[in-house]
Amino acid sequence: MISGYVIGESLRPGAVLEPYGLRLRKISRVEVGGAAEGQPSVWTLVEWESDGEDVDALADALAGVLAPELGWYTDFVVGDERVVVFADKVCRYRRGDAAGRAEAVAYGRSVGTPGHQLDWPE
Repeated sequence: MISGYVIGESLRPGAVLEPYGLRLRKISRVEVGGAAEGQPSVWTLVEWESDGEDVDALADALAGVLAPELGWYTDFVVGDERVVVFADKVCRYRRGDAAGRAEAVAYGRSVGTPGHQLDWPE
């Protein structure tokens, strides 16, 4: 099973995320203490899960709907792999792979993701 989330405010205007076997788990609004300049202080978390096996298609779909501004990203786990998705870029690495994680973090910084937000769990 794959589970993840996407922040509603991170979607490009006009973006449509097709189901790809996604099931909605929960939608919640959270006040964010570390919002960067230009980011809203309240985020909408859309949590989902899937039994789907086409991880590449799902990651590409997410990469296609995320806004490139402000370095928005989402992430999820598939087995022993961490998938970190930025607008138009997907980073995949084996969980625990420090070099793979560092590469994803470096990419996030290069597109403007605030360092303190590059904190996905391992």
